[in-house]
Amino acid sequence: MPPVSTPARPFGAVLTAMVTPMTAGGEVDLDAAVRLATHLVDHERHDGLVLNGTTGESPVTHAPEKADLVAAVVDAVGDRATILAGAGSNDTLHAVRMAEQAADAGAHGLLVVTPYYSRPSQEGVVRHVTAVADATDLPVMLYDVPGRTGVRFAQPTLDRLAEHERIVAIKDATGDLYAAVTAIERTGLAWYSGDDTAYLALLAHGAAGIVSVVGHVAGRRLAEVTDAFDAGDTARALQIFRSIAPAIDALNGAGFQAVAAKAAVEALGLTPNRHMRLPNVAASDDDVAAVRDGLRAAGLLDVVRS
Repeated sequence: MPPVSTPARPFGAVLTAMVTPMTAGGEVDLDAAVRLATHLVDHERHDGLVLNGTTGESPVTHAPEKADLVAAVVDAVGDRATILAGAGSNDTLHAVRMAEQAADAGAHGLLVVTPYYSRPSQEGVVRHVTAVADATDLPVMLYDVPGRTGVRFAQPTLDRLAEHERIVAIKDATGDLYAAVTAIERTGLAWYSGDDTAYLALLAHGAAGIVSVVGHVAGRRLAEVTDAFDAGDTARALQIFRSIAPAIDALNGAGFQAVAAKAAVEALGLTPNRHMRLPNVAASDDDVAAVRDGLRAAGLLDVVRS
């Protein structure tokens, strides 16, 4: 594990769920991915990156591509950032294979979501996640996003899963801030905000960090929010967080985060295009204009970038 890891923040504090750049022909663009990952880690103060997640278009990329992406990014920045790989599926055996392939490719950890679409019982959720966690020696971050999966980790389920030696964290995109108040202390899991809008509030509830979308363009600001909060300067943390609100809205407001994030990194010259794989459709020119307006309002567009 890279040196950013601590017991309280096993994957660091600021991570982004990174887009997967595509070529004009629809192939995964590993060179562009490496350039983007290097920028995020070296110039945007990222402690880690999540690959092959929802924002990375994981439903439409496949086994060799996923492993190749992990291997390329780990080779580029894995000595100075934690690289998590998505191992999410509604087929447990498929999720296990994804975990094994990610481990073989050099990932430092796994992101494991509740099985979507099939809506299993909580016992099914426990058995699914346990099977994935048992498949490798990698630490696991759970991912609770019922708006996409249709099933949430129940509190007793979290208690059971937290007893597993390799399940150490959770990415919370439930929108239920109050549930985190007691769950953080009760489970001992490191709590990561999975919703940009909730980050500051979750820090106040005891969260460890964030797995972000706006981090594609505002990672340094998120790190500054974290630093200010850690130092007890909550007024400064709020001031910085408010400054990126237009960018948060631009990348999350319509609900198509992968689409908007690709438009944003293209607008900043960090990737050569905004191509997507169906069923996602690349941002239109009007969409891009709206994203650019949000970045400009946050002071993130017309800036010199290394």
